[in-house]
Amino acid sequence: MSPGPPADDTARVSGRGITPATTALVAGGALAAVLVALLGASLAARGTGELRIPGAGATTVLRAAVFAALAVHLGELAGGRLARTRPARTGPARTGPAPAPASGAPGPRRWAVAASLVGAGASAGQILLLARVSGLDLATVYGTSDGRFLLVMANGFLLAAGCATLTRPCLALAPLAAVIGAEALRAHPEPYTPMLGVGLTVVHLTAASLWTGGLLYVLRALWLRRGDPAGSRELLSRYARHAGRLLAALAATGTLSTLRRLPVDVVLTTAYGRVLIAKLVLVAVVCALALAARVRLRRGGDAVRPARAELGVLAVVVLVSAVLTVVPDPHWLSTR
Repeated sequence: MSPGPPADDTARVSGRGITPATTALVAGGALAAVLVALLGASLAARGTGELRIPGAGATTVLRAAVFAALAVHLGELAGGRLARTRPARTGPARTGPAPAPASGAPGPRRWAVAASLVGAGASAGQILLLARVSGLDLATVYGTSDGRFLLVMANGFLLAAGCATLTRPCLALAPLAAVIGAEALRAHPEPYTPMLGVGLTVVHLTAASLWTGGLLYVLRALWLRRGDPAGSRELLSRYARHAGRLLAALAATGTLSTLRRLPVDVVLTTAYGRVLIAKLVLVAVVCALALAARVRLRRGGDAVRPARAELGVLAVVVLVSAVLTVVPDPHWLSTR
């Protein structure tokens, strides 16, 4: 076996290891995320005169879990194909060497099964929460549109988890598509051009999941390839090319959805408008970090550090997006 590359070359590609400061930052970020999830909707609605949403904090947590589950599973499917690796199987630790992927590079362990099980639990949790806050029994909740869509999502995640355990994990794409479609239908019950809203949400949610989950998978793969700077740069470059297309899709669908749902005169006076502004600011930060990573990548510098920061801010975007699905729809205000 040949010796690895010089330490300085490896550091430029893979970045430094986990430090106490990084651990403290992650812990602080996790605490802030919990506070945003539990209090974000109520804080955004303060002073707007909008009605309080029952169970807003718990609903935000559950919907954030659904979005995260979609991102992890779809990102693993797309990232594995992008990296030309096969994810290592889950299970007890192996005593011998792990089987080598098709490309010869190590592949990250499979998280898709656990992610989809979390998504199924979060979807089922929303059904139970809906029954609690509405005072209805489960049989009646299943008869509502929200209950039916959430049931489809829970079953879709369970099917996706089952497919992920097979030798053809790409079979999970069908149930995951059903999950995305059900979430889009649940989020757009309005009587005006509903199918346009559904289509925009399907594209937006798919692109966001692939961007976030794909970056997570690529960074995990880069950690395993930290002894191969050239291969790491090549993998990150391939991801960057695909991420540019995803960003274009997100920008287009997000702009059209905003124009449909948010009257200009109530941007600052509604919870939806305030949360949307926060999301746009975070997306701008993500774009700046992504650009910094691409510039460093072209110059042969450390591209992983800004990419890790990009992933961290994307996680916050996912959380804020969950808050956005909980606050009241402001479109009715345009008829005043």
